[in-house]
Amino acid sequence: MISEPAAPLTFPRWANKALVLVVLTIAVSLTYLVVFLIYLFAPGTQRVGYAPIQPVPYSHAQHAGLLGMDCRYCHNTVEAAAFAAVPQTSTCMNCHARILPESEQLLPVRQSYATGLPIPWMKAHDLPDFVYFNHSAHVARGVGCVACHGRVDKMDIVSQVEPLTMGWCLDCHRGPEAYLRPPTEVTNMAYVPAQNQLTLGAELRRRYDINPSEDCSTCHR
Repeated sequence: MISEPAAPLTFPRWANKALVLVVLTIAVSLTYLVVFLIYLFAPGTQRVGYAPIQPVPYSHAQHAGLLGMDCRYCHNTVEAAAFAAVPQTSTCMNCHARILPESEQLLPVRQSYATGLPIPWMKAHDLPDFVYFNHSAHVARGVGCVACHGRVDKMDIVSQVEPLTMGWCLDCHRGPEAYLRPPTEVTNMAYVPAQNQLTLGAELRRRYDINPSEDCSTCHR
């Protein structure tokens, strides 16, 4: 008896292995995407709460809070440059040549002053290299230090309190009224507006013609 020829295959046999490979690829890709998004938006990734231990235990609560020192005495480029300079050791010694001149905690400061070698301060707020931020542009228009840095005047160890993400920055650019204050009050950590903040912010935005850019090239140059 002659058997009938087998029906031709619709797909080649290797298609079964290819299907398994495609399913595995999709599963791995989705898993990677979920893990990446969780990592991306995690507070640790955004450095919220990051508080590096400095080589000298400098207390902003003591200097900016209790003593009322203006932020610009140490960060003296903030009104004219894109960056807020870390003070030179000579700035520290303007006071500490007479105040606690023999303190063990200030030994690294005295050594730096004597040798000319800088103190290796650690950045608490460190944006990625692909992000451009201009301090002077914000300070001159009335964005207070506290808007980005929090109540530094209450911190013994400075920590990052805001995520500093692109979305966080864009929220401010799209609605600056919530953050604007008179430029004379930018370093006043305890500033409280005498009127509704949004009303004041809208008035200041009109007065100073503030229209923050949302173009990518503003921050990514």
